[in-house]
Amino acid sequence: MNKEKTPEEMNIVERMCAPTPKFFKKMRTLGLILAAAGGAIIAAPVALPTALVTAAGYIIVAGSVATAVSQAAVEECGPFKKK
Repeated sequence: MNKEKTPEEMNIVERMCAPTPKFFKKMRTLGLILAAAGGAIIAAPVALPTALVTAAGYIIVAGSVATAVSQAAVEECGPFKKK
């Protein structure tokens, strides 16, 4: 019997491999862009104000968290799927 699992029954590996909804794909991309921008600011070869470098660190964390959460979101499946 090939029974699909609900998102609550999936382990983390199954959730990461499951299809991601369209909105969360956009959020994942935005998170990657934020993390890359923060990394570019921190790695800049010129001296930047301390506040900007600190803010870049927070931007990296926010982008990384948004990316991880968005990747873990899955479409509803089976009898629980909204029509």
